[in-house]
Amino acid sequence: MNEGLSSGVGAFLHQVESRLLELSREAQRADWVYSTYISPDSESLASRANARLIGSTVELAKESTRFPGVRSSPEEKRKLALLRLALPLIAPSDPSESEELTSLVAAMQSAYSKGRHTPLGATEPVDLQALSRILRESRDPATLEDAWTGWYRVGRGIRPAFTRYVELANRGSRELGFTDTGAMWRSKYDMPPDAFSSEVERLWEQVRPLYRSLHTYVRKRLRATYGEAVVPAEGPIPAHLLGNMWAQSWNGLYPILAPPGAPSEFDLTNALVGRKTTPEEMVRYAERFFVSIGLDPLPASFWERSMLSRPRDREVVCHASAWDIDFADDIRIKMCIEITAEDFQVIHHELGHNYYQRAYARQPFLFRESAHDGFHEAVGDAVALSITPEYLTRIGLAAADDRFPDATGLLLQRALEKIAFLPFGFAVDRWRWRVFSGEIGPAEYNRTWWETVREYQGITPPGERGEAEFDPGAKYHVPSNVPYMRYFLAHILQFQFHRALVRAAGVAGPLHAASIYGSHEAGARLRTMLELGQSREWPDALEALTGERRMDASGLLEYFEPLRRWLDEQNRGERAGW
Repeated sequence: MNEGLSSGVGAFLHQVESRLLELSREAQRADWVYSTYISPDSESLASRANARLIGSTVELAKESTRFPGVRSSPEEKRKLALLRLALPLIAPSDPSESEELTSLVAAMQSAYSKGRHTPLGATEPVDLQALSRILRESRDPATLEDAWTGWYRVGRGIRPAFTRYVELANRGSRELGFTDTGAMWRSKYDMPPDAFSSEVERLWEQVRPLYRSLHTYVRKRLRATYGEAVVPAEGPIPAHLLGNMWAQSWNGLYPILAPPGAPSEFDLTNALVGRKTTPEEMVRYAERFFVSIGLDPLPASFWERSMLSRPRDREVVCHASAWDIDFADDIRIKMCIEITAEDFQVIHHELGHNYYQRAYARQPFLFRESAHDGFHEAVGDAVALSITPEYLTRIGLAAADDRFPDATGLLLQRALEKIAFLPFGFAVDRWRWRVFSGEIGPAEYNRTWWETVREYQGITPPGERGEAEFDPGAKYHVPSNVPYMRYFLAHILQFQFHRALVRAAGVAGPLHAASIYGSHEAGARLRTMLELGQSREWPDALEALTGERRMDASGLLEYFEPLRRWLDEQNRGERAGW
């Protein structure tokens, strides 16, 4: 045992945390300016700040290999392991290649953010938000196909940069000892990469039968709406008909998918608009929920520094996100809020990130993260499951005599959001893992993308999509190098969290009707888990909240069990699958 090295581990980690904290703050501030004020200058500054952060992280991670087998505390060993996994993108050590890689990602983000299309009958190009409204609201197949195809052209300009990005990202990951970037991403879950692949396959198999039942029902109702010439009786569903640009959420179709004879429903969007709700007031509703369960109000700086509306004088990245600028007190959200029921839920999700960031701020820097990235995504969504009719009535957004759909209607609405997402959440990284490993080469990017999407989602594009296209690039997380499996895991974990929090709150009745609003007991259980950050392996954090040590979809299946029985009745005589 080298005593000099042993005594140096603590000093090295102190240096690491001090240096990375400073560089992370610099990069966050530069990224914030770029995301809220897109220009060549802000893009260059963000690229350079990220290059410095990535370069230093790689340098320090490589330096950490000086300590193999050195006697150290469990905390120090965990920090050394996490250091190698601190970033989802590791640039090569060559300075020119490092700068090239960060520039490529910034350029892909910029190309995505500037995507526009002039819809049928319009005279001016519109952005993704406007095109997404067309997909939600129109029932004309030609209009839907035009909006869908128009947006997907954004991938064409991203494809060359993506090809080079894969090459450089893999080179950086291999310098740290990983076989490729996909293997590096999968190593962040306190288990070997192959074991993690098996784990997510297990979770997918738990929920796949429920998704197939929902797919069968939706295809049947869309066929009744559009006719068999547009929607066949068997096979995949055309992607442009599902009310969302990536067919990852189908809840915009509820009016034509509602149970036959369903009563007119309470419309949260109309209620919010009718009250002349502002973007800030939308966020205040979500803040009050977290305060009701015993968490602190947001700091004044949150309200002074967040971007809640789209500015009229400049380009911005409108994709909703939560920010931890200084990894201490400066938390913010960036969002072009629309006064809709969908954004009402999204805001709860984003504040879930902020409250998690705030809770673990007292941990050492390398532990200021969620237990794993799926936890971060699940917290706000678990809270949003408490947005029930009873809750909306208690906070004054609904009146006592407002009519809501029955349990079947409410569960169907939620399934069109949550269950419809599951295969997409699984497919995005399932495809990227194969790209990073070399199983899929650049000449077959688009073909294999649609093969993957068809296998898991059971959807197909409107028309031929050749290799001149790059349809994965039409999803924000692909050009932005954001791992996506976290969202699939979050859609499992949020129901596991919700069931545990409901039990802690002592709320009786079915899971889908239960809200933890106002329960300090549930809030205390949640806070205990949040404060751990990444200081312990994720099964320990899961156990702190739920009493369980394995991710499990049984909470999701329990939540949707009444709907599953109803779907089985509706699907009699239909051929399931595609």
